Amino acid sequence: MEASLKDRLESIHQRIDLAAKAANRSSDEIELVVVTKNHGFELALELLGLGENQFGENRDQEAAAKAQQLAQALSPGQLAPTWHFVGQLQTNKVKSMLTYSSVLHSLDRASLLNELAKHLAKTPERALDVFIELNLTDDPNRGGIEPKTLSAFTEQVLAVPQLRLLGVMGVAGLDVDPAVDFERILNSSQQVQTLSSSAKYISAGMSGDFEQAIGYGATHLRIGTAITGKR
Repeated sequence: MEASLKDRLESIHQRIDLAAKAANRSSDEIELVVVTKNHGFELALELLGLGENQFGENRDQEAAAKAQQLAQALSPGQLAPTWHFVGQLQTNKVKSMLTYSSVLHSLDRASLLNELAKHLAKTPERALDVFIELNLTDDPNRGGIEPKTLSAFTEQVLAVPQLRLLGVMGVAGLDVDPAVDFERILNSSQQVQTLSSSAKYISAGMSGDFEQAIGYGATHLRIGTAITGKR
């Protein structure tokens, strides 16, 4: 019999606790972002009832509709979740993303940074938390900032007052030992912190490798299928 959503969620939390303990860390410093893509708003509503309130999405069209549907389904007084955008964001979707998302994990290029700055300038009271996405491959055409340009790009992000730089984000490659990429992410994090000590957070680790990511300092885990099941 397939495990229930509650059982899968509890199992992940137990594994996070064990991995944190093995790394001499506290699980309190690790935030679980449940990636709810490809599932209806009903799943997010059920997760809220189970105590989760950090949800990740990677397609704006799906995320915008889901966020609106969930907001309408909340009970009076029930707190809305925090939405994290975790996929590559097209510049023409920035305006829409800003209507529901509080955290962008995938700031991966100058054109996106410029578009964010332009839209945020129109609403001075609005701020956005961001992670700089790293390109951990040898392909310069892949999304993400290459290590050699990371410091310069970090300075550009810090120059936008309405962006709060949390740190760096990375995805371990499928053809390498995840530990190799997680160590590169950690090194990049330390590089960014020389420019902004508050940018100390690391978004890394997914369903198949989050325990290793915790060992390399991950503070934000983006876990989908291991919790939500397959759609």
